[in-house]
Amino acid sequence: MPGHLGRLLLAARKDGELVYVGGCGTGWSNELSRELRKLLEGMVTKAPAVALRRKGAVFVKPLLVADVEYRAWTDDWKLRHASFKGIRERADERSP
Repeated sequence: MPGHLGRLLLAARKDGELVYVGGCGTGWSNELSRELRKLLEGMVTKAPAVALRRKGAVFVKPLLVADVEYRAWTDDWKLRHASFKGIRERADERSP
């Protein structure tokens, strides 16, 4: 749907660096999807914060933390069955 968020591409800190850990495409209502997209539009950047190429992806500065529930980590360090639970500002530089 136009104006809605399709999926969040997620990163986490590993050995002090941000690395791509998979995506999350569930856990929000239509209304929250529109609100998140509007919030993220103000943080758009041309260069992704992690080494990642995705056709059609819109990258944002890593200023917020997505709270995500997941089942497990895969062997290649990706989240399995990620579900969005909320978003918050980073508390400090040690937060992902």
